Amino acid sequence: MVYLQITLQIADANRAAAAGIYQKYKAPFLATIAGAQSKALLVRAEDVQVLHGFDTQENANGYLRSELFTADVVGGLEPLLDAAPDVRIYQVV
Repeated sequence: MVYLQITLQIADANRAAAAGIYQKYKAPFLATIAGAQSKALLVRAEDVQVLHGFDTQENANGYLRSELFTADVVGGLEPLLDAAPDVRIYQVV
């Protein structure tokens, strides 16, 4: 299992809009992205994280280059961000 963690700095006033983008693209992510196994939205006082589960690191990296991510997700979130996202990939051992 591989996890793609994207941490977002989003002001409280913009969090509902960001959650809407998460909901809009969750099903297409799971249905169309190779190796996609899960997607969860984690909300904390200091940030918002989206945790994606994949079967391989190659598929996690492929998602970061996909049109769904680069055009749809990033395009929708970009106006809501207070800082550049922190993107990390973890391998379960």
